[in-house]
Amino acid sequence: MDFTEFRAAAELVGMLLTDLRSLTLLLLLLAAAICDLRTRRIPNLLTLGGTALALLYSLAAPQHHGSGPLWALGGLGLGLGLMLPLYLLRAMGAGDVKLMAMAGAFLGPDGTWQAVIFVFITGGMAAMAYALWHRVAGKLLRNTLQTTELLFVTVAAGIRPDARASSAQSVGSLPYGVSIALGTTAFLVARQFTWV
Repeated sequence: MDFTEFRAAAELVGMLLTDLRSLTLLLLLLAAAICDLRTRRIPNLLTLGGTALALLYSLAAPQHHGSGPLWALGGLGLGLGLMLPLYLLRAMGAGDVKLMAMAGAFLGPDGTWQAVIFVFITGGMAAMAYALWHRVAGKLLRNTLQTTELLFVTVAAGIRPDARASSAQSVGSLPYGVSIALGTTAFLVARQFTWV
């Protein structure tokens, strides 16, 4: 490890030790990922408790750079709003939506939309890795095309979309809380080094 890499790692550790908001969020995301891996559920106590912590922190922390309660509520609403359509399509669980809303309360609106992009990229990479590992990539692609066509037809017909209405047999499911944790962590690292 050369000096530049060491300095970058030290800055990252320093950010974690000095920024209580980011450290708390990372610990909550880690707990959610572990729960999702073990039980395929993310407890309400974790997501709702984490959201309450974020809102309380926004009240107690010094009001700098727009980090007050409205900022936290904006991030919460944006996280919820960006993930809710996937829940309504039954492509994601309610715990995943609540987890992203909780992360949004810690990140604020600007951080939330960027983190969601990282989360979607991470989720897509995880889905592709899963499909390649289990040798079902072709079936995953066919299912995706069939489901997309079905959704367009149902929307055009004025019927409420439902991703489960497709006759395609699932190739499996992923604990999306892990993708939310990894994607949000990647965003925090990228933001720390001003890559985003």
